[in-house]
Amino acid sequence: MSQQEQWTSKIGFILASAGSAIGIGAIWKLPYVAGTSGGGAFFLLFILFTAIIGLPLLLAEFVLGRNTQKEAIRAYDAVAPKSIWKGIGYLGVITCFILLSFYSVVGGWILQYLFASVTGGLSGVKDYSTLFGNTIANPTSAVIAQFVFLLLTIIVVSRGIQNGIEKANNILMPALFVLFIAIIIRSLTLDGAMEGVKFFLYPDFTNLTSEAILFAMGQAFFSLSVGVSVMVTYSSYLTKQQNLPKSAVSIAGLNIVISLLAGLAIFPAVFSMGGEPAEGPGLLFVVLPTIFEQLPFGLVFQTLFLALFLFATLTSAFSMLEIIVASLAKGKSGKRIKLSWISGVLIFIVGIPSALSFGPLADVMIFGKSIFDAADFLVSNILMPLGCLLLALFVPWKMKKAVLIEEFQQGSNNVKKWFALWLLVIRYVAPVLIIIVFVNMLGFL
Repeated sequence: MSQQEQWTSKIGFILASAGSAIGIGAIWKLPYVAGTSGGGAFFLLFILFTAIIGLPLLLAEFVLGRNTQKEAIRAYDAVAPKSIWKGIGYLGVITCFILLSFYSVVGGWILQYLFASVTGGLSGVKDYSTLFGNTIANPTSAVIAQFVFLLLTIIVVSRGIQNGIEKANNILMPALFVLFIAIIIRSLTLDGAMEGVKFFLYPDFTNLTSEAILFAMGQAFFSLSVGVSVMVTYSSYLTKQQNLPKSAVSIAGLNIVISLLAGLAIFPAVFSMGGEPAEGPGLLFVVLPTIFEQLPFGLVFQTLFLALFLFATLTSAFSMLEIIVASLAKGKSGKRIKLSWISGVLIFIVGIPSALSFGPLADVMIFGKSIFDAADFLVSNILMPLGCLLLALFVPWKMKKAVLIEEFQQGSNNVKKWFALWLLVIRYVAPVLIIIVFVNMLGFL
């Protein structure tokens, strides 16, 4: 084995993988996209697409990573030596690099809000919209907060798989669930909270648009961290005793549960206080603080929610930096600390323009978008869909069927009957649906 580290337990791998998948996608993006795209109908479609398409793609990355026991770039090269296919691994590394460069900016915003909440800086705020605008426009605080967020990420990843990423996720993920339960209990006890529950869970298809259906499909693809080879790298640290289909189902299930908890925490409070569920990205930094302020002990619950959001954001950041470091280290753990710091500092430097794109660089536009929004568009609408498509073409067509069967059945013989269905979906169904989402995201539909 070229990898010198492995997960110490099955639960460690599942929590780390779920932490990678959850992040901003489940807690921030899904609630506001659901709010603008039909509520319960959107959430139901998201669950269906996660099970039908997202799960098979996740399992495909697991099969590739565990079989080769190599990180992203070398995994593809091991299956198709000296071919252009290893470009999929490079694509994943580049995507994670760009993604973490602006993702860390959002992480910095969360850190600023959490610090302000703990120190009383959010008490008595009259206009949260103005506060948010001022926060993201301040170049000094935005860059410093981004650096601190990346510093936390670097420290954890530099400590390795077992002592860094696994230990951190074993603490952060259970804490995330506990915080969610506390906030949901408070949210559901508010007057009119059931209207929010109904909006989120009752599937009313009368207002569902074709655009919302495609959004749900895209959310299912990308909320599981597939297409960027993160899961190829994470699964390369697995032993052959791990049941891959069972692990994939567990992670996809956790992702759906977290998305459910996010909706139950947010929408009842929004409806109870007369908020607008279709607020969009400002839901976290503008609408929710306004709502929390009106509640008894609201500042306490706001602090808990921000801590929860920070935990989820960090667990995703760990995986993004890990794929970069692992690809550079090439299985040599002695280089991990040095490469973690070099990679983290480079990501910080590249991310500075995104951090400044709401302040000093607000007038700099790339194809009509701010630097931050252009980086987001490049990753979400081009690089990730392309990665998903190439993955769906590579695993079923370039890997030997006997190898696929062996990896699929390793650890259990009870999943043999599902192999044919999985291969059918990954070979024919997934590529077609990914192309549909890809074309739609590029604005051609």
